[in-house]
Amino acid sequence: MSDAAAHALDHHEPVTSTGIPNKKVLMWAFLGSDCMFFGTLISTHLIYRKISATVGGNFLDIRDVFDIELTSFSTFILLASSLFMALAVSAIHKGNLTSTRWMLFGTIIFGAIFLACQVYEFTHFVYAPGNELTLSSYRGEPHVFGSTFYVLTGTHGTHVAIGVFWLIGWLVYSFTGKMSTSDAMDVECCGLYWHFVDIVWIIIFPVVYLMEYAF
Repeated sequence: MSDAAAHALDHHEPVTSTGIPNKKVLMWAFLGSDCMFFGTLISTHLIYRKISATVGGNFLDIRDVFDIELTSFSTFILLASSLFMALAVSAIHKGNLTSTRWMLFGTIIFGAIFLACQVYEFTHFVYAPGNELTLSSYRGEPHVFGSTFYVLTGTHGTHVAIGVFWLIGWLVYSFTGKMSTSDAMDVECCGLYWHFVDIVWIIIFPVVYLMEYAF
């Protein structure tokens, strides 16, 4: 038996009556509460989007606001990052530290690209001539769409940023010489969080950006 395997056995994670490690159960419980949180934000956005569809007496066409090509690109990048995350979890379970580092690095880079696209998008919305979208107005007219949009997508972006910093922490830790298969469950919990963030965006993207193209 390898030293890494022996170390993993010595640090075996306690499990619940379901046979699932405690850390994973706690992560699922947190993600369940986060589902309700995002469900509230999405519902609020949809409700106010429906009841306040006009600005200064004119219909608000969301297609005039969004850059759908940019958002589609950032969506692809975020979803692709899940592949790197899954490979990182698989690699750490196998004790392949080099592969784990590369996969973590790939996930971090793709997450950072998504965040950069979101920052550019928000800046463009606020300052683009003729399409100024702020928290309280659109084209200089009072409107609630900006507040629900920025709160929803900004909260998701904050989750992505937290995930990126968490992954950076794991990447740095991997160079300390202390990382082994005994850390696989912790990395897997990080992976669950990252996949959750991706799944939430799969819901947000069509609901916020594509609805007007479907109807």
